[in-house]
Amino acid sequence: YLTTLTHTPDQTDFSLHSSHEVDPVTVEIIRNAFNAIADEMDANLVRSAFSPVIYEMKDCSVALYNEHGDLLGQAPGLPIFLGALDEAVKVIKDRFSKDGLNDGDVYALNDSYLSGSHLGDVNVISPIIHNEELVGFAANKAHWRDIGGKDPGTSTDTTEIYQEGIRLGPIRLYASGKPVEDIMDILARNSRMPSTIMGDMGAQIAACRTGERRYRELIRRFGLRTIRAAIARIFSQAEKADLRALSDIPEGEYLAEGYLDNDAYIIDEPVKVRVKVTVRASRVEIDLTGSSPQRPGCTNCGFAQTISAARLAYKFLINPHQSPNGGHFRALTVRAPVKSIFAAEEPAACMFYGPALGLMIELVLKALSQVLPERVPAGQPADQMNFQMAGWLTNGKMFHTGEASAVGWGASYGADGENATVNYMAGDLLNLPAEVEEAKYPLRVTRRGLAVDSGGAGKFRGG
Repeated sequence: YLTTLTHTPDQTDFSLHSSHEVDPVTVEIIRNAFNAIADEMDANLVRSAFSPVIYEMKDCSVALYNEHGDLLGQAPGLPIFLGALDEAVKVIKDRFSKDGLNDGDVYALNDSYLSGSHLGDVNVISPIIHNEELVGFAANKAHWRDIGGKDPGTSTDTTEIYQEGIRLGPIRLYASGKPVEDIMDILARNSRMPSTIMGDMGAQIAACRTGERRYRELIRRFGLRTIRAAIARIFSQAEKADLRALSDIPEGEYLAEGYLDNDAYIIDEPVKVRVKVTVRASRVEIDLTGSSPQRPGCTNCGFAQTISAARLAYKFLINPHQSPNGGHFRALTVRAPVKSIFAAEEPAACMFYGPALGLMIELVLKALSQVLPERVPAGQPADQMNFQMAGWLTNGKMFHTGEASAVGWGASYGADGENATVNYMAGDLLNLPAEVEEAKYPLRVTRRGLAVDSGGAGKFRGG
């Protein structure tokens, strides 16, 4: 427990990669093309998914990367997924580069200790090959309704990861365009809802194929040399913008700590989260030393997800209106003790990984509210308390459904808080419409509304 994991971004000098001149208009066209490609990937994923959790609730995120695993563009989705998706791409790249990343390959990964979140969140990633050269990756992460485990869908009383479902290290789903049938068989046999997860996996692969096709079209239009020069310019601009924003924050160490009530009731005692934010020389370090060791319950997570949450807290305060790319977050270092709730190792359970991360984000904001009072809102619930239901249809098949409840956000400087919105981490996650719930499942929704006067009193009220 005395050792600490540290994530320090690569400090590549982007100017070394931008000797080719590219005009500002072309840079802007390419910058927006990257995000447009991600938007189309997301649309195809949502449109072709089998599960309402994806096509209605949008429990997914998609992104486009260069050949080094640096973010080029992303679609709106779950913010808590996107930083961890970066780490998943790098895991796949490191694992399969020596064997060869081939055109038509598709890979998957869900190991909580490698990709961060619980096993139901499955990363699907494909390499983008142009003229036999690796030029990037198309990637997405989506929630599969049932991936095995001791209970249908989700369990919150697990004490080790082996109870939570099938655990996938980096695996190949497709080899040179053809499905790896034995892997497909393993996945289907380990789910209570095989047709659903296989359909959702197909939608994720379709999203990757969309990204591959559109990125190659962009390269053919502008040329790979121009694309790479534009990427270097985009990344450099992002880094400089972050450094300018950070120069407004007084140097110093800022501390905050808080507690979860318990670790999902396995041991009914508080779970400590401690945050130290150090700002020095236009650099930020978020250090979680002093937070609870990994717990017997399932409120643990892998370090990749902690990096993602730290980036989210950082982005709320540093250029929040700029779409992130590989040039952002280069000033951010994240530290967490090994075998803590933020850097769990085997056999720690990770199913209910969100609450500690939500509290950590709140504490980063609280710590910096001392020097950025106009940018930091009042607190919100760190967890929106998802609810889930499972049972059997009249044809004997199992159903599983659930959704994220909406919460009220804290008031901001000079404005009321948002009403009935999912928490920071979930971003664009939506409620499951009552019409869909009642049409697909043997359920009846009797009422949905705001709790009267739940926003509190004050000149500026909470949501």
